[in-house]
Amino acid sequence: MKYKLSSSVLTWLRCFDAAARNNSFTKAAAELHVTQGSVSQQVKLLEEHLGVPLFHRTRRSLVLSQDGFRLAMAVGQSFQVLNDALGQIQNSGQNHALNLSCSPSFAMMWLTPRMGQLLREHPDLSVRVHGEFQALDRFRMEEEQIEAGIRFDLGHYSDLDAVEFLDEWLVPVASPAFIAAHPEIRQPSDLPSSLMLHDAMPWDNAPEDAEWATWLEGVDAPLPALHEGLHFNLSQLAVTAALTGQGVAMGRLALVLDDLLKGRLVQLFSRPVRSRASYHFISMHQPKENLSIIEIWLQRESKRFKKARDAWFKTLACKP
Repeated sequence: MKYKLSSSVLTWLRCFDAAARNNSFTKAAAELHVTQGSVSQQVKLLEEHLGVPLFHRTRRSLVLSQDGFRLAMAVGQSFQVLNDALGQIQNSGQNHALNLSCSPSFAMMWLTPRMGQLLREHPDLSVRVHGEFQALDRFRMEEEQIEAGIRFDLGHYSDLDAVEFLDEWLVPVASPAFIAAHPEIRQPSDLPSSLMLHDAMPWDNAPEDAEWATWLEGVDAPLPALHEGLHFNLSQLAVTAALTGQGVAMGRLALVLDDLLKGRLVQLFSRPVRSRASYHFISMHQPKENLSIIEIWLQRESKRFKKARDAWFKTLACKP
């Protein structure tokens, strides 16, 4: 025979569950903010409805009967399932922090300085930025609840959406003090490989000398037989080394244009070369409003940056 729950039975079960967990009508009443008599009456109505005793009552104790124990287990599990489901539904309707995984150097040198404007335009938007360069795939994004990513790479993603929003150009950069101390460096062939500063991990699975090789080939300069300069695992570290006069870094314009415009860095040889890699906004195939907001903002900011970059290009003797 199929049993149908009624609103009255649900009320009785709520009181029974509290009494069973507390082994006391008094404590159950305090938990439910009702009187002890009300809880006792509701449990009695449930017992009469089922036709079996659910508790053995004594003056000093309240003990579940065999049927009561069986029902208490089922009711407790059912209410827990309901609480979990209601909590998840409630949380899904609230604005939560969007987990954005971003290439570290880009996060620190391009993204973060611009995010204030995004949050001013969308005060209800909450973003948690994780600086990391590990490869992204659908399994990892689902497992670690990463809703979106920004990567500097070749954009080869078979199971994710990867939209290019900013291309990249490479230019050797050094500090003014370094330039002054090395007047003999006038053309690429004058630069010894020992003074080249490298990002050894420009993108996942990239050769550690990939960016210098791309630039040297782009300007028809010979490749060194051996790259002896310092190698770092972040572009920002190579740029920092250049800022402190330790050598010449292969700068990505998205990361160094501000330093060039302010004179903290100087470009060598005035010849930018297009990078093989570019910046991609990565997400799963899930249309969400907060993801659209960030993607549209990235496209807008990249256009603004490109305008400043193009103006800088015009100042060069050798334009790309």
